[in-house]
Amino acid sequence: MEKICHFSLLIVLSLSTFGPNLVNADAQRPAPPPIFILGDSTADVGTNSYIPHCNATANFPHNGIDFVNSRPTGRFSNGLNSADHLARLFGYNSSPPPFLFLHSLKYGLQLGIYRGVNFASGGSGLLDATGLQLNVLNLPQQINQFVTVRKNLTAALGHESTKVLLARSLFCISTGSNDIFVYFKARSTMPKEEFINLLMEAYENHIKTLYSLGARKFGIISVPPVGCCPANRLLNATKCFEPMNDFARCFHSALDKLMCNLSSELHGMKYALGDTYKMTIDVIDNPRPFHFSNVDTACCGHGTLNAEGICNATANLCSDRRKFVFWDLFHPTQAAAQLAANTLYGGPTQYVSPINFAQLAAEN
Repeated sequence: MEKICHFSLLIVLSLSTFGPNLVNADAQRPAPPPIFILGDSTADVGTNSYIPHCNATANFPHNGIDFVNSRPTGRFSNGLNSADHLARLFGYNSSPPPFLFLHSLKYGLQLGIYRGVNFASGGSGLLDATGLQLNVLNLPQQINQFVTVRKNLTAALGHESTKVLLARSLFCISTGSNDIFVYFKARSTMPKEEFINLLMEAYENHIKTLYSLGARKFGIISVPPVGCCPANRLLNATKCFEPMNDFARCFHSALDKLMCNLSSELHGMKYALGDTYKMTIDVIDNPRPFHFSNVDTACCGHGTLNAEGICNATANLCSDRRKFVFWDLFHPTQAAAQLAANTLYGGPTQYVSPINFAQLAAEN
């Protein structure tokens, strides 16, 4: 079972909180940028469904219950996830399709890559070992898939046009939570600071690899208070498990420093960093303004807090999914994911800095 708390693209403020002009559909705005998405199940739109013998899938009911015909799509959600909602804010109908889906089509990698590709694989992390037992795609494997996409773009457009296209593209990365889960599950004795430094070294290598391949604009989603998802509340008598939250706070602080340093070191690199820890805590502490009534129980699951078993066809299912932050043991509902995407796209610097995702896309 996938041990992931997916707050990452979670919970925040609706666009109305920031004012009506942040994400108006403007007919005069330029064509949306291609979007390349890497990371874990906060952004997975079906990748794992195409991996043989994968142990972290969501291609079964009640997942997808709010899609047409209640169709499971491989998303760890009752409907769209935050990758979809971000893409919609930029003018697309949903997230770009998974690389493995395009690869399964006869001409998919020739025709389906110009608006971007989703490589995210639920269960993966920054470290190669994270998700290994689940048989998912780690970040180096996801980046290798992007190398294939880049080769196809170059063959079709030429080197210079591909360089221009990638420079205006957004590279969105949501990862890190699973690494922390594995640390606690393994009862690691590595000091916290040493472990966080290990994660930052891996993150730095991944960013630099993508930069060397032409990426210039990075939309980064940090680690939220992972101790507050339903499954981890069971570790602390239904209250947030603070040791994990402490790691999440340290992760964001280190990532903030890393991204600032990289933007100074790598010519032309720009970034937006979502502080999902603050986003999430603000909603948990005061859910009513965000139209939630339940911030601790999974909408779909079994047992205490619906967190003792996965969401499946025999699970308990809440009646009003719009009122729940969590869909299952670890993942947000469609409503929570939409609020998160809205904030990443148009939110203030207290939640996403030094600029938000909309401003990042507009950068020259």
